[in-house]
Amino acid sequence: MTDVTEKPAEPSAAGELLDEVHESAKVGQNAAADALRIFRQTVNEAVPEALQPLRTKLVDAAIELADKLVTAQYQFNRNLIRSADRALGSAEDGEK
Repeated sequence: MTDVTEKPAEPSAAGELLDEVHESAKVGQNAAADALRIFRQTVNEAVPEALQPLRTKLVDAAIELADKLVTAQYQFNRNLIRSADRALGSAEDGEK
């Protein structure tokens, strides 16, 4: 019996780019979450508990800001991948 082993496929440039962008997005999301935790802690320390509605409003606004930033980063990454995919696809078509 012949032993057949498959070599793992060489990662394509588009696949590598996708992995890098995915990792970048995860790092950005984690950074946003960390920044929100620090902001909330700072607000809780700086604003007296008697002003709870103000604290809540500030934290909610920060969460909305972070959400919009992460969404913008996600859209940017999607557009970057699409553009790179088209460019790499055109380059590969030209090589054939």
